[in-house]
Amino acid sequence: MRLTFLTIFSIGIILSVTGQDQKKAYYVGPVHFNKVKVSSETYESVGVSDVNGDGKPDLVSGAFWYEGPDYVQRHFIAEVKRVDEYWDEFMNIPMDVNGDGKMDYITGGWFAGTLYWMENPGDNAAWKKHSIDSTGNIETARGFDLDGDGNLEIIPNNPGHPLKYYKLITDATGKGTGKFSKIDVAPTQGHGMGFGDVNGDKRMDIIVNNGWHEAPADPTGEWMLHQEFDFGDASIPVLVLDINKDGKNDLIVGQGHSYGLHWYEQKIASKGKREWIEHPIDLNNSQYHTMEWVDIDADGEEELITGKRYRAHNGKDPGANDPVGLYYFKWNGESFTKNIISYGPLDQGKGAGIYFAVTDLRNSGRKDVIVAGKDGLYIFYNEGQGQVAN
Repeated sequence: MRLTFLTIFSIGIILSVTGQDQKKAYYVGPVHFNKVKVSSETYESVGVSDVNGDGKPDLVSGAFWYEGPDYVQRHFIAEVKRVDEYWDEFMNIPMDVNGDGKMDYITGGWFAGTLYWMENPGDNAAWKKHSIDSTGNIETARGFDLDGDGNLEIIPNNPGHPLKYYKLITDATGKGTGKFSKIDVAPTQGHGMGFGDVNGDKRMDIIVNNGWHEAPADPTGEWMLHQEFDFGDASIPVLVLDINKDGKNDLIVGQGHSYGLHWYEQKIASKGKREWIEHPIDLNNSQYHTMEWVDIDADGEEELITGKRYRAHNGKDPGANDPVGLYYFKWNGESFTKNIISYGPLDQGKGAGIYFAVTDLRNSGRKDVIVAGKDGLYIFYNEGQGQVAN
């Protein structure tokens, strides 16, 4: 048996060995994940919702949905356009758009430049596509409750196009009507987007790659751009949270098309000037395009979950040919420690795609990680702490 690589972190170890008697990776550390392949399809986004109303979570990715709890049976949704290596679907946001009690989803892509929702027919018929708006090229989009009414707004990232968001119009009972209103924020935007209260006024601001838009007190008012940083091709999302517990929200930013993952500490300097102090999280991996902030080890504290978007620009990004990885980073009060969920060359490691999900698929009390991408659709079942793969 030949040892091919060994990577050791302060609280986690991964061993991979090759040979006829051993082909799987062994994980020893705070959390073990059981990797299960769902499909070789190369769509880059996956959402989780109860599609058929049986009380079990299903997976929705590209042209298909996969029926829980084992995700073996797949059902056709609709054709998705392919352009070069891309499928023109860059997010999958579950939402009951028309209020009929069935879970639809919001999606869209770069090439068509249209935000639309897919209507769940409630049977095995093809799903109907409904246009929401022609937005311009969609890098991806996210759902976030910007106005605090308990409903998600849909915010597309459209580099080089106006920044806006879409609010589901509801009826008197609070159910969706199948229609959206558009709220304009700014005349342009770049690559990257996040949401949260930057200045402590209890309103949800919008972070872009070159600053943050301050939410107005009047929802119909003007958003004010504060150009306090330049994050380049920033991740979607940029995470907004108080990392060091000093009462001010900080930022976590990945480089979507280059190397680097950082957190930016918010400081208030003399005369009230806001400053952002850069701290590295991981400088050795590229294409940190998407991320989530979830309690993955069930200790009551959230962790950062992220990974490489494999072939984000069809192999043209820095680090495109580096090994593929999916990780969680744990904050220890001073810095982040990197823990491997999956890592290795294409046939061993797994990336994060452009839109992934973290949720409890088995009602185990542990959050599982569901990732799509040009390297396939996989579930990483969270088996808890201190276990070793067979």
